[in-house]
Amino acid sequence: MTTLAKDNAAPPGGPRLRLAAVGDLLLPAGPYGTAPCRDIDEAFADARPALAPSHVLFGNLECTLPGDGRTVASEPRVIATPQYVRAVGEAGFHVVTLANNHMFDCFHEGFAHLRGLLDELGILYFGAGDDLEQASAPAILTAGGVRLAFLGGADERSGTRPFATADHWGVAPLDADRLVGQVRELVGEVDHVLVSPHWGEERFDIPAPDQVELAHRLVDAGASMVLGHHPHVLQGMEVYRGRPIAYSLGNFIACEVPYKDDLIRWNRTERTGCLLTADLTVDAVENVRQTPTYDDGRRVRADVSRFGRRRIAKVNRALEPGVSPRRYRREHFRIKRLRPILNQLRWSKLRRFRLSKIGKAFRLLFGRA
Repeated sequence: MTTLAKDNAAPPGGPRLRLAAVGDLLLPAGPYGTAPCRDIDEAFADARPALAPSHVLFGNLECTLPGDGRTVASEPRVIATPQYVRAVGEAGFHVVTLANNHMFDCFHEGFAHLRGLLDELGILYFGAGDDLEQASAPAILTAGGVRLAFLGGADERSGTRPFATADHWGVAPLDADRLVGQVRELVGEVDHVLVSPHWGEERFDIPAPDQVELAHRLVDAGASMVLGHHPHVLQGMEVYRGRPIAYSLGNFIACEVPYKDDLIRWNRTERTGCLLTADLTVDAVENVRQTPTYDDGRRVRADVSRFGRRRIAKVNRALEPGVSPRRYRREHFRIKRLRPILNQLRWSKLRRFRLSKIGKAFRLLFGRA
């Protein structure tokens, strides 16, 4: 368990804090974390005014640091530099989750390097550790007289490796029964329990039915907020029993990711995230607000365009009828089958047209790839 007493004094009018939460801090710096691909201080510059009013700022730190030179064999890998991580602290982040599928891209040595730097910067973290007990321990802090506990875990569908066990390092698994039990225990010790799951399918606009079920179970157990990530796009927020559930906050910082001698480049939708703010008293969550953000590749800022507002409204509406298995299968077909075909039909692709593309399109459509 990591604990921080940020400010034990209650403000005038009673205990109250402003929480701000964002999604992915995706911070790769070249193939092996050695060649910064953007000015990271500039990247945060325009966002600081929007982040500064918060007493507690939270995000998903989706990167590791170089270790002993080894990396996992599979790509993509997200390896940052110490400078990138220091910029997270300078931007005002107080707590981050490490429960994600890139935390051990440089094995335990890279994770230990990252953890040591976070300790040096005074940034709390949770969701990964030297064993299951450490990885699943909450991060607890007090600010404005309000005491918070953060819990997290990663879904095996996210491609996370490895998961922590009783005698091996790794990421905390998204174990529903364990998390529900932890929430029930913590509600007697703190004012609010916030759960941050790394879950869902990348680029899906809606969560899976079992994600909705788990989120509701967590709130039923006493969680005050659920703050999801991993899909790299926004998914909707619902209010269940008076408590906000954000299924995916999208990308906040979206650096391009090295992949197979090229880069994963993000489109407008994938560069649009959400800054979720709320006022927390000892017994209530109030004034919940979603502000769209946009990372243009140089700087991230509050998005004042109609695109950002419409994007948030669209994904919120998508939750209103509920997520049935049939609806989710349609979304799976749209993202996994139809979208790759449409991507092949873009003019930039058609200029390099080959007859073999026809066969590839049919295999994608009918699942014979």
